[in-house]
Amino acid sequence: MIVITVRFPVKPEYADTFLDELREDTEAVRAEPGCLWYLWARNAEDPNEYVLTEGFADADAGAAHVAAPHFRPGLEKMRPMLAATPKIIFSDLGSGRTGWDPMGELQIG
Repeated sequence: MIVITVRFPVKPEYADTFLDELREDTEAVRAEPGCLWYLWARNAEDPNEYVLTEGFADADAGAAHVAAPHFRPGLEKMRPMLAATPKIIFSDLGSGRTGWDPMGELQIG
């Protein structure tokens, strides 16, 4: 499983419409066969920043995502709305992982 986290600094004039502009692209990624999750969040401390967390079954699914016909057009749709180059973290968690683990430090129930 691979996990990717990206921080997107959005121009203030797009901060409230950024996710709406990307809704179709987001739905397309979520429909990809190897996509485990594709989750957007708005930074509570900086309303002009969005954080995307992506999970893919394996490196092949990640490569298929980058090769998907909606990938490059989605990036170009973002470009005029961004204030700076996004920052990314890529992690390959290895085979056998398929999703989220319970948090050991905070167990409920």
